[in-house]
Amino acid sequence: QVLLVESGGGLVQPGGSLRLSCAASGFAFENYAMSWYRQAPGKERELVAVITSAGGSTNYADSVKGRFTISRDNAKNTVYLQMNNLNPEDTAIYYCNAVVVRNGVHPVGTWGQGTQVTVSS
Repeated sequence: QVLLVESGGGLVQPGGSLRLSCAASGFAFENYAMSWYRQAPGKERELVAVITSAGGSTNYADSVKGRFTISRDNAKNTVYLQMNNLNPEDTAIYYCNAVVVRNGVHPVGTWGQGTQVTVSS
């Protein structure tokens, strides 16, 4: 059974930083690309960042490029999202998922509960 558990969210002031973690189990983590998504109130879930299975390549949404960094530790079955210079538009629930990258990025796992990130002064 695929299990994804996100953590590390919280309340942070504009300009601050957070590091999110996603612990994965129930599938061959090292064989899958992983992604972070986010969903703000009243908006659709959007793709934030993708990392390949071995971690050699990453890609980011334009809105977070240069501020967010995705990484992974295959020995720990964990993917991370380092978020710097946060602004109120980054406020959302953040989710991770295993993905298949073929004609786009397609999530394949069961969504976890996510972790809330709130950026506010």
